[in-house]
Amino acid sequence: MRIIIAIYISLSIFSSLEAQIVDVNQFFQKADELFQAHVQNGQVDYPSLQNNASFTDLIQFIEQVDLTGQNDELIKAFRINAYNLMVMKQVVDIYPVRSVQEKAGFFDRVKHRFEGKEMTLNVYEKTKMLKFFDDPRFHFVLVCGALGCPPIINEAYTPSNLEKLMDQQTRKALNDPNFLREKEGGAAALSQIFSWYASDFGNSSKNVVSYINQYREKHIQSIDSYYDYDWTLNARELPVITGGSNSANRYVVSAAIPKGTYEFKLFNNLYTQTLGNESNGGSRSTFYTAAISALYGLNNRFNIGLAARYRFVRNDGLPSSPLAAFTFEKSPQNRTGLTALGPQIRWAPFPSLKNFSIQSALTFPIGRELAGSSDKPYIDWNGAVFHTQFFNDFTLSNSFSLFAEVDVLLEDIGFNVENHIFRLSTPVIGILSYFPTPQSTIYAISGFSPYWQQTFDYFYQFGVGSKYQISPQFEVELLYTYFQNKFLLSNDGSAFTYNLGLRYSL
Repeated sequence: MRIIIAIYISLSIFSSLEAQIVDVNQFFQKADELFQAHVQNGQVDYPSLQNNASFTDLIQFIEQVDLTGQNDELIKAFRINAYNLMVMKQVVDIYPVRSVQEKAGFFDRVKHRFEGKEMTLNVYEKTKMLKFFDDPRFHFVLVCGALGCPPIINEAYTPSNLEKLMDQQTRKALNDPNFLREKEGGAAALSQIFSWYASDFGNSSKNVVSYINQYREKHIQSIDSYYDYDWTLNARELPVITGGSNSANRYVVSAAIPKGTYEFKLFNNLYTQTLGNESNGGSRSTFYTAAISALYGLNNRFNIGLAARYRFVRNDGLPSSPLAAFTFEKSPQNRTGLTALGPQIRWAPFPSLKNFSIQSALTFPIGRELAGSSDKPYIDWNGAVFHTQFFNDFTLSNSFSLFAEVDVLLEDIGFNVENHIFRLSTPVIGILSYFPTPQSTIYAISGFSPYWQQTFDYFYQFGVGSKYQISPQFEVELLYTYFQNKFLLSNDGSAFTYNLGLRYSL
């Protein structure tokens, strides 16, 4: 009986592996047909891949396949095709673009499903190919969607043609005068691939030269330099984009951050208001708030983190400067300190609405008598603050977008009703943005906030701002707004804000 069971199990395993081999062979055939139809002379026809059923089927197979028990040649060939197809898929997702660098974290932040596991393109390349097989020729067959890469071919890598094609593409790249640029005296300018992945080629100039000469018809003697990488998209025809790029290619405030990444924000707000003027004994109140936010992506739709507020406050007569608030002097006119800290979340509830999210923060007071006393000015609420924001970003064209925000803000929450006001407001904000370049933004902002209390009150603001992405990870923002409410209007008052925002992502 045991022999029969053992034979049955062995046959089941064999049948399962045989079925998987058939499935993978079908993948190779379909991938070959797709490359032949959409790749020509090392360039990809990206628009033709949009809403392409065969392309979608290939991506789904890459996401779900189990290669357990398969031989090295099959795994190696599959993973080369899988990487190249997934790069193409991500370009299609953000198209139109003129460079993969227009998408923040294209290789090291955005995660895809490979063989049942989520990982970035970089992780898949390094852990599933370079370290797994220790073969530098991968660098000449894995194509990053840029002209600086060795060109993509219009056929699939298969177990039967793998060695021939890997050797062919390596030899072709290293004898291409545009890829390896000869200089005087036998020196050569190399692609930055040899600098970024130096350890794969022996980790020394001598070893890199030795590796290159294995495939060169004419040997080189030394490395002259590493030329700049050309990140222009390897498209059959580059899209014409007026002004900046669309919403997929810029940092979208309303979107959840990807799984495993971090986002740190510091928004510096200097609010200053005046009542009356110098001749009638007018006054100035200035509040500086450093709003600190840190988020971590638990997954692509749910983020957790912390929110905090640090403040400087000063009450002055006129004339006076808003900058006078920046002092650590303790007096009935001045106050400073960390005033609130608490958890926050950001959630993108609808997979089909990538730019819609809900963010909630519950901050608790730090310190005593934050709302002020006879010898201390107001600096913050004595109670907790619960702030929920509903974000959405609408792409209007390649150069314009509309950001909309609706908030529910409950301030000064506490157990003792007599000592807390439980103020409820519902701010509404609209931002119209223009993108003169993929890295820069100019915008106009307007907002209105009603206070739902016994005596109805409100404030409104409008202003202009700009943002600039110094790198895909680091962004700087400047904003100026004019601020007005019923109290200011009735007391010959006015108010302004000056803002500096910093964002850094990991």
